[in-house]
Amino acid sequence: MKFDIEYIEQLAKVLSNASLTEISLEDGDQAITLRKEIITGAPVITTTAAQPAPAAAPVAQPAAAKEEVKRGKPLTSPMVGTFYKSPSPDAKPFVEVGQTVKEGDVVCIVEAMKLMNEIESEFSGKIVEICVEDGQPVEFGQVLMYIE
Repeated sequence: MKFDIEYIEQLAKVLSNASLTEISLEDGDQAITLRKEIITGAPVITTTAAQPAPAAAPVAQPAAAKEEVKRGKPLTSPMVGTFYKSPSPDAKPFVEVGQTVKEGDVVCIVEAMKLMNEIESEFSGKIVEICVEDGQPVEFGQVLMYIE
């Protein structure tokens, strides 16, 4: 298999839209690594190609900042993607702070790989905090909101 420029551009787009920092692919004697480096808050995408690729070193993750104690149960993202409060830009949000939800109610959307995934509440209660801004990238397990 030969890595063509269109395929590499698609991979670069996935990397820039996701909260990933690196994508590595290997096919026989060909290999490609795309790496996103954050410098002064601006993402920079670099690509390297090698024949054959050496084993990739694990990427060091920055130490997580200590979070203050939150009220309620956290509702976390089941996937990496982009958070949306409403079904479309001109529609009203699924939920707002202070609103009561039941288990199974749709509370937001996480877009992943051009698929809109409705996220349902895992429990009933009142929304006490929405932790993510509309259109912001989210990671697997990241707290989206707190429900008490």
